[in-house]
Amino acid sequence: MAENKHSISDKVKSGVSKVKGEVKDQIGNAKDDKSMQADGKKDKAKGKLQETTGKLKEDSDHKY
Repeated sequence: MAENKHSISDKVKSGVSKVKGEVKDQIGNAKDDKSMQADGKKDKAKGKLQETTGKLKEDSDHKY
């Protein structure tokens, strides 16, 4: 059960990181700020990694 809470936490963090990254990417694009765009892309990648981590934790919970 505790692992399930961790997978949910990872999924929530994933969503936050993806949204934050998308906002930074779009603002950076609008302002022609390549650094902000890069930060946004980094946050989106972090969100995808967190999502994958959450899915792996969830899958491991279901195996046992």
